[in-house]
Amino acid sequence: MAERPERRAPKLHSAQVVRTERLTPHMQRVVLGGDGLSEFSAGTRTDHYVKLQFPAEGVTYPQPFDLQRIREEFPREQWPVSRTYTVRAWDPELRELTLDFVLHGDEGLAGPWAMRVQPGETVVFGGPGGAYAPDPDADWHLLAGDESALPAIACALEALPDGAKAYAFVEIAGPGEEQKIDSDVEVRWLHRGERPLGEALVEAVRALEFPAGRMHAFVHGEAAFVKELRRLLRVEHGIPREDLSISGYWRLGHNEDGWQASKRDWNAQVEAEQEPAEPAAS
Repeated sequence: MAERPERRAPKLHSAQVVRTERLTPHMQRVVLGGDGLSEFSAGTRTDHYVKLQFPAEGVTYPQPFDLQRIREEFPREQWPVSRTYTVRAWDPELRELTLDFVLHGDEGLAGPWAMRVQPGETVVFGGPGGAYAPDPDADWHLLAGDESALPAIACALEALPDGAKAYAFVEIAGPGEEQKIDSDVEVRWLHRGERPLGEALVEAVRALEFPAGRMHAFVHGEAAFVKELRRLLRVEHGIPREDLSISGYWRLGHNEDGWQASKRDWNAQVEAEQEPAEPAAS
């Protein structure tokens, strides 16, 4: 039996916080810069993401920060905790990386950090990853998601050429969470209020009269409503899998570690349930 290749730690970048900004009551922007970004580059994907490395509480790591060495020398409970965030903007000339964080008060790890971090502090992260950008050959585009998908949706809208046909639906807590996006596409902001998360979004997309022609879709956010929208697009409308970028960024009741541990099996189950049946052989 062939030996499995050794799993190596991802390449990491080290940057400094340049500035922070509260965009809305529940969205915080953090801009990173510094010489540690000299080898960082983000391409044409509008869903590029990075994985921030947060030290375990009370643990000091040897410098320079080496994730492979940490994994070899420290017990697992002292490994850094990884959190994934979309690249809202990358300026290669200024070498500034912009990340937006959804805030849930004191809950979670990255949100509270983004609220209190100060200019000059160091941030270590891996990436970027990413797989989606609006297909210029598509006849029209559908973009739908909650606050967690807003940075990627905004990037996609700003990447579309003027006059592109697109429908964008973003579910947010209320009017105060709306953001200005540099695009001629009109975003339909869906104010959740007291409704269950995702209900207004599914309702709005279901009510959309789909134009003729080939669609390219980006649908991300909380896993439960993503599952409903996948059924709508894949099963009811028969949209080919290759024309869909659709996945749960997160799941109610799970932190990122728990969700990532179960996500592959969950996706496989959803696909098995929702794939259109093959026509019977004649």
